[in-house]
Amino acid sequence: MSRTVAILLARLIFAGAFAMAAVFKFAGMEQTAVYIAAAGFPFPLFLAWLAAIFEVGLVAAFLTGAFFSEAALLAGAYVIFLAFAFHGPALWQANQAEFGFFVDHFTFFAGLLFAAVHGPGEKLAMGLGLIWKRGTASGN
Repeated sequence: MSRTVAILLARLIFAGAFAMAAVFKFAGMEQTAVYIAAAGFPFPLFLAWLAAIFEVGLVAAFLTGAFFSEAALLAGAYVIFLAFAFHGPALWQANQAEFGFFVDHFTFFAGLLFAAVHGPGEKLAMGLGLIWKRGTASGN
């Protein structure tokens, strides 16, 4: 029972983190676009919308367990991209806090990798996916 609770709590935490990110983007899409443009990316408003929609998809996958491992891997790639794009080494000289933000992304990435390997658990999981299937711990 404690394993199930831990897995469901982890899924809720992942979903909550990405839900908050999406809500902030939707609530301030223009500000998000300005932040993206400041990092040097083209089409910042389009990328802001794309990021928000992607995060909503991640929330759905973490809450339902559908395509959970795939979503966790994609989320991991996204988190590492964000670490380098918005908190990378070029920013550490001007603001040492950026190094902390950068490292935090890697701890989140580690959790997402662990989740991808172990799947969404047996409870409240749709069991849909290419990697993890209901009844297997790692999709093997």
